Amino acid sequence: MIFAMRILSNFTNCILVISVFVFSCKKGGDSGSGNGATISDITQNRSTITTNYRFTVSLDQAASGEVSIDYTTEAGTALANKDFKPKSGTLVIPANQKQGVIDIEVIGDSTRKEEQLFFVQLSNPKNCNLKVSKGTGVIVNANGLHFPVDNAGYTSPATRPGYTLVWTDEFNGSAVNTTDWTFEQGNNGWGNNELQNYTNSTENAFVSQGNLVIEARRVGSGYSSARMITKNKKIFKFGRIDIRAKLPKGKGIWPALWMLGNNIDAVSWPACGEIDILELLGQEPNKIYGTVHWGANFNSRANKGNSFILNGSSFDQQFHVYSAIWGQDSIKILVDDQQFFQFSKSDVGAAPYPFNADFFFIFNIAVGGNWPGSPDGTTVFPQRMVVDYVRVFQ
Repeated sequence: MIFAMRILSNFTNCILVISVFVFSCKKGGDSGSGNGATISDITQNRSTITTNYRFTVSLDQAASGEVSIDYTTEAGTALANKDFKPKSGTLVIPANQKQGVIDIEVIGDSTRKEEQLFFVQLSNPKNCNLKVSKGTGVIVNANGLHFPVDNAGYTSPATRPGYTLVWTDEFNGSAVNTTDWTFEQGNNGWGNNELQNYTNSTENAFVSQGNLVIEARRVGSGYSSARMITKNKKIFKFGRIDIRAKLPKGKGIWPALWMLGNNIDAVSWPACGEIDILELLGQEPNKIYGTVHWGANFNSRANKGNSFILNGSSFDQQFHVYSAIWGQDSIKILVDDQQFFQFSKSDVGAAPYPFNADFFFIFNIAVGGNWPGSPDGTTVFPQRMVVDYVRVFQ
């Protein structure tokens, strides 16, 4: 009987000791008292200078005692010491508070490129437990104004025998020259049921490294792009035109380098005339079109053109030179000095011939529309048209 009572007493003492030990672990260990800690994600535009990306660590409830959590950065597509400064330490959240912050320095860069990811990993919690232990930092590089481009491809001479260079834009400045160019804006379908909204934002058109970059983007459920014109600023009648450009691709992408009669406000389209030096349907990236449009009114509109297929490559791979040789009663369209379309006054028959008059330039990327159709799941955004120069010789 006495022996049995001693065993029971020892057993009770063991339970008491174990209970005290378990209670102590919960009070100071990583399982805490059920008070969970969560680290936030952050998405932020990258600056040209080093800036902080702030991660917030939140507790389910304010703790009666001090909370501490270790943290360290981890590289993803963003690299330590190139894109962000690596950092490790211990976050302390004082008693009776619910939040603390971890600031990570992201190194400045102006290059326009894809988003990059890095992470902050939490560990070793004291007086709490970890509900969400890894935060994601998203570095948004989409608005940088530095866009490196491989300059490989065809180029044309800066002088032409028998011609004088009367105007050029080599895009060597720091921004689009609005003395020569105007941004047309809006999302009215532009007569073709197009889907994009044209803006004057540097998100959609900017100058970098001697190139004009026009960029079509997906924005929510819609699209944005740019359409630049020289109407009433730089207008021309006849000459040799050379435009060196690298084109976008993808279903529903419709880049164009073209001209309209400067009298369009007075006579409307197509009576003003249209010269399409270059059009491309993004789903056929190795095929371009040269076309002219005319007609006394919309109901009598007409056009004539031709296409050119690039064998063994596509027009997004390298620069090519798109040209027009435009004279009295005659228009020729060329790519890389190869003529693939010719048009003359006799082609319009009895209709008015509108091409012996002043015209202005239009550079744009349309998205969707009657001709290319809409983008689909294969279309990658953003898509860019890069223009090295436009030159007019007379």
